[in-house]
Amino acid sequence: MDGQIIRDTLTKNGLKITPQRTAVLKAIHTMGNHPDTEQIIEFIKGHHPNVAIGTIYKILDTFVAKGIINMVKTDRDKMRYDAVSDLHHHLYCSETSRIEDYYDEELNQIITNYFSEKEIPDFDIEDIKLQIKGKFLKNE
Repeated sequence: MDGQIIRDTLTKNGLKITPQRTAVLKAIHTMGNHPDTEQIIEFIKGHHPNVAIGTIYKILDTFVAKGIINMVKTDRDKMRYDAVSDLHHHLYCSETSRIEDYYDEELNQIITNYFSEKEIPDFDIEDIKLQIKGKFLKNE
């Protein structure tokens, strides 16, 4: 993700462009593997050692609140981050905790049709994301 796209993303979401915010967003996009907080901190510390850990936590919370990134919860109750905003689901490996994006337009249509016909009482659906748990047969 280039610097202009990062700046545009921050501005579009009403956030001031700071070196710390830029570093966190760039880290998540560069890592691209649904990193957890510790991995993000380690990555940033390797490139920007003066960024405080507390600042990184606050930035992550802000990005989630603004919808810039999403949180993905694993079986082991570890929060991971996803910067992909396109409609997709996740494949979660129960052995390795690896998470891969899963795109399937037909599945999206089935889910949309199902919930347009079947209402959940006293609940307004905002978004649906599936996490499909299993084991990858080939390790990368």
